[in-house]
Amino acid sequence: MAFISKPHFILLFTIFSTLILFVSALDLSDVPAEAPSGPNGFLPLAGKHVVIRNTVRNKQSLNVHCRSSEDDLGLQHLPWNGTWDFRFHVNLWKNTRFRCHFTWYGGGSHCFDIFKVSRDDKEFGHIPVCKECIWEVGKHDKLPMCRILRDGSVPYCFHWDDRSSGKQCRLLSSINVIIKIVLIK
Repeated sequence: MAFISKPHFILLFTIFSTLILFVSALDLSDVPAEAPSGPNGFLPLAGKHVVIRNTVRNKQSLNVHCRSSEDDLGLQHLPWNGTWDFRFHVNLWKNTRFRCHFTWYGGGSHCFDIFKVSRDDKEFGHIPVCKECIWEVGKHDKLPMCRILRDGSVPYCFHWDDRSSGKQCRLLSSINVIIKIVLIK
């Protein structure tokens, strides 16, 4: 009794031959390979780069404190027209969110989701997916948070998130006050 019957052998030979032809065709293709996360970083675990630029209208220093559910990036002080950036990867469940608290002299205290998947990493959303998310803070009074694009096209601007999740904004604000008190002492 044979271990592999003739119909099984033919099926295995066909599958193996097809696989070899497919791999050979891929190897000889002139099409350049794409990065695993796609051109805009849409897939889960995609690398992201957030850049925050201080463009407040009164040219004051900007205090920024960003955090996610896993990371607290600490309090940053940005001089006018200065930038600060951080990098991260979108988690497997695609629910990564970084929330920032912004304060500056004469500008008050405001919160904003600097990165959230539903806005910044949704392939068919009304805003393009960003691998590098560049934000200008405080340039315009009515829509103070603007995500700009490197190609110079019209930016995507938003209101502060103060009302939508005030409890989290107050928590970040109290952490900033504690940090400031410690720094003063």
